[in-house]
Parts: sequence; C-alpha cells; structure tokens
Amino acid sequence: MPYYNNSVEEKYPQIIEYFRSGIYDERKSIGHCLLLWGGDITAQCEIALEIARMLNCKNNGEMDCDCQNCRWIREQTHPAVKIYTRLDFKEASSSSDDEESSTGKKNITVEQARAIISELAVSSDYHRVYIFCDRDEDGNLLPINKINFPEVTSNALLKTFEEPPKNTTFIFLTKDKTDVISTIVSRAQSFFIPSFCKEDNNFDIVESLISNYWTFSKNDVLSFEEKLLDLISENDAVLVLTQLQNYIVSILSQNFDNKVLFNKIMQDLKYVEDAKRQVSLTPAMNIQTVCENLSFKLFLS
Repeated sequence: MPYYNNSVEEKYPQIIEYFRSGIYDERKSIGHCLLLWGGDITAQCEIALEIARMLNCKNNGEMDCDCQNCRWIREQTHPAVKIYTRLDFKEASSSSDDEESSTGKKNITVEQARAIISELAVSSDYHRVYIFCDRDEDGNLLPINKINFPEVTSNALLKTFEEPPKNTTFIFLTKDKTDVISTIVSRAQSFFIPSFCKEDNNFDIVESLISNYWTFSKNDVLSFEEKLLDLISENDAVLVLTQLQNYIVSILSQNFDNKVLFNKIMQDLKYVEDAKRQVSLTPAMNIQTVCENLSFKLFLS
C-alpha cells in the first residue's frame, strides 16, 4: 500500500472533515472535479484515496470501517478507484514518440484519454474516482503538469470533466495550479494541501555556473566542465547535480511557448538526470568522466 496512510486524518483534520461533511450532506456539496495542489504529492494522493474511500464506504465513512470497499481502497485494488499516470496503458502502443509504451513515455496520451472515456460509457455500481498524477519508473509519485498531462490530452477529456457520468469524481494532483491548463482549473474545486516535508528547490550553488547556459557557445564547454568539477570538489556531487536539475526545471516552466528552447531543456534535464544516476549508483565512477560527458552533451548535442 505505497500511497495510502491512515494517518491522513491526523495530519489534515480540517480538510478531511470538509470532504466528509460534503460527501454525507444530502446536497452532495463537493464537486466532481477536484484539484489538490502543493509540495507533497504523496499526501495529496492519500487525501484523494481517502475521499474515494468515503465516497464508496457502506458505513458513513468512519476511519475504522472494514467494509469491502474500504478494504479494497486501502489495498489499492478497488475496481472503480484508479490512479492514472503516463506509465499506464503500456499495452496501447503507437508509432508516435509521445505515445511510446516504453519507460521513456513522456505524457498521458490522447489514446489513454479515449480509453478512459470508453470505460466511463459502461455503468458501474461504485462511485468511480480517477486520480491523475505522474510517477517515475520506480513508482514514486510525481505531480501532473503541462508536460506529462499536455493540453491536447486535457482537451480530449474536457467535456467528460465538465459533464461526467453519475457517481464519477476526477481528482488532479499537482505542485502548482499554473501547471494545469486553465480550462481544467476553472472547472475544478481547488484545495491547497500544505506540505509537512522539507523541500529544497535551491540552485544557489550552481546559479553562477548555469545561468542562461543555452546562450553559451561551443567554445565554453571546457570552461564549463572545469567550473563544474571545481564545484563538485567543494560540494557533494549529487547535491550539485540536483541543483543543476532544479535550475533547469525552473527555466522549463517559463518556456512552454518556446518550442525549440523547451525541447532542448527537456533533453538537457534528462542528461543531468543520467549523470546524477551514474554518480549515485556508482560512487566509484570517475567524476571527471561524468562531468566531461555531461558538459559536451549540454553544449554540443
């Protein structure tokens, strides 16, 4: 049960009570589209699953209820409560890069959206809850954004979000509301979920090195490599590479409309991730070789 934790009511009593009151109010005062946002995606998923549990519980949603629906949701085996990510529907292959079924798959696809719409056309005895987020190949939860849940996919589902079948709720998990297209935000009830996790999105160590790096010339590659090695000699290598990632992510979110730069930065993000994986999985690996490879990929690819 990697995403469900019974302590969610202890951490977020007011939020859980709000949904409990809304669900068991005769007027059903909660919306059919909910957007949870904040820094802790796992906590958001726990809240989403708790909402799903209360919507399907046969005994007024008490935390210690042991009805079949509650057990299924705690075990994440409920047939009508699903977490949708870009890595689902691997069997649905396509020649499109965006719809590849490998672990390199970049986003929730239109093909997935159509599968969801087809699934909703079949009636259900349960209250269906579809939770949209992302995850990596190790199963770690990640937020949705305009990369992994692109506008074309969102638009394919927009009418369904607006007029869903009876007893259907959609829940979106994201870091910031601006990471979801405005037409979804306008249709959803939004809730900020405070994080109890300490987050570090800093890039102060590397900022002077990496700032506006895409404007550098190919002649700067050796200088960049030398400075990167100097930073790593003074700091933990994984920390330095993580801060490079943080900087690139911050730039990525500002350049959705610049397709050329956006595509380059997306590729660069993967280069840094690969370098960090090499360093963290193989501590004895030659750091100079990692830095050299990364530098040449950033400036010469």
